Amino acid sequence: MSATDLRPLEPLAPPAVHPARGWVVLDRDGVINRDRADYVKTPEELVFLPGSLAAIAALGRAEFGVVVATNQSGVGRGLLDAADLGAIHDRLQAEVSAAGGHLAGIFVCPHAPNAGCACRKPRPGLLERIARWAHIAPAQMIVVGDAARDLEAARAVGAPAVLVRTGHGEQTLQQWSGPIDVPVFTDLAAFARHWIEQSIGQGEPAG
Repeated sequence: MSATDLRPLEPLAPPAVHPARGWVVLDRDGVINRDRADYVKTPEELVFLPGSLAAIAALGRAEFGVVVATNQSGVGRGLLDAADLGAIHDRLQAEVSAAGGHLAGIFVCPHAPNAGCACRKPRPGLLERIARWAHIAPAQMIVVGDAARDLEAARAVGAPAVLVRTGHGEQTLQQWSGPIDVPVFTDLAAFARHWIEQSIGQGEPAG
């Protein structure tokens, strides 16, 4: 398959459940696993950030649905193919499951930055696909990212967002022009604790 034939990757079936407290949309690299300048190209290169797998499991136990929305331009650049990416995500799903969690879906933009696609963050295409898939309004999900493109994609669809300091998070904070207008957390685990406590404190779905 040539780079021009690439299509966004997403679950084939609608979600099996409709989580009581709404949806949490996670970026992958820099939020769940360590980012790599040379891209994650094999399952062995997927190195999980401390506490990220347990955080996903905790969100699930608190009745949030969790999905991933990730740019993977290594596919469009020819550094790996769809089968390689599938193997990486098989490992991701397996490790999340082993930690007691569940990812309801993984949504991927496989295009190179110059492809002009609608799905590469900061464009809103991936988040729009998630909203259609889950049959929700974008405001019913919260986006967790480590880069400005994650926040900008969320803003484009009207979804709330938070920034984590892992991955590119610190760099994003340093380069942000003006006051940061989203909540900032140390990492995914800190976000999950806060979001779950806030939800329980409200006594109703937080999405």
